[in-house]
Amino acid sequence: MTFDEMKAKIAAGHGFIAALDQSGGSTPKALSGYGIEPSEYSGDAQMFDLIHQMRSRIIQSPAFSGDKVVGAILFERTMDGEVGGKPTVQALADKGVVPFLKIDKGLEDEENGVQLMKPMPGLGDLLDRAKKLGVFGTKERSVINAANDAGIAVLVAQQFEVAQQVLAHGLVPIIEPEVNIKSADRADSDRLLLAALGEELDRLPGDEQVMLKLSIPAEAGLFTPLTQHPRVLKVVALSGGFSRDEACAELAKNPGMIASFSRALLNDLRAQMSDSDFDAALGSAIDQIYTASVDKVAA
Repeated sequence: MTFDEMKAKIAAGHGFIAALDQSGGSTPKALSGYGIEPSEYSGDAQMFDLIHQMRSRIIQSPAFSGDKVVGAILFERTMDGEVGGKPTVQALADKGVVPFLKIDKGLEDEENGVQLMKPMPGLGDLLDRAKKLGVFGTKERSVINAANDAGIAVLVAQQFEVAQQVLAHGLVPIIEPEVNIKSADRADSDRLLLAALGEELDRLPGDEQVMLKLSIPAEAGLFTPLTQHPRVLKVVALSGGFSRDEACAELAKNPGMIASFSRALLNDLRAQMSDSDFDAALGSAIDQIYTASVDKVAA
């Protein structure tokens, strides 16, 4: 796929984006969910080999195709690896799946109700390498834990500062200011975030476009104005701790938003499954998430 073909596929939104980007901090939990406990491996190298095997199995499954999965977010090691004897990015493109790369290095400690992104040394070199490999865009996550106007403004400003670097390297950034769905003032955080994002989007130069990855709002349809903003290519939703059933039910109430789920996608998969059982479980999850992304219901 060319860059323009990938952009058109994401814009059309006939499917969802799989989040296969668990990093060092979240990999042990992801492996445990997959049926592999920490006692079964030793050291980071073995841990990352096992998570790559899981991701490779997902990507190679006949259930995983560009018909319903329009994109996939990769961890850096996954981008640099191979799937079925091909570079991972090529393996995805051959299936009609648009590749993205997680670029953030984790979160700072909470201040003013938010957790900013840690510094990203060597970001320019990483973006150049990703572009050469055929990656379409990036994803960078920070977290909002409380409805603090000043904190949210700083967080969103940082996100757009990184996004400008990504755009300058010819890639499309997914801006992910996650609202903690367990926070007591979640609905207020959603509204403050909506306002802050609107201001930053209006300041983007020229005809540049970004993507947004947001928690499903407490008020259904709240983010619809963002889905219609000319500087937004697509708005995708994270599951944020909801079960798959809950996340899909809530997502279906939000026009213009498609899923970008991780745990909600992978929850029923186990390393010990036969290939047929694995493919069936993955296919069932994909079908459910796809339906919630493309078939909307009244709130």
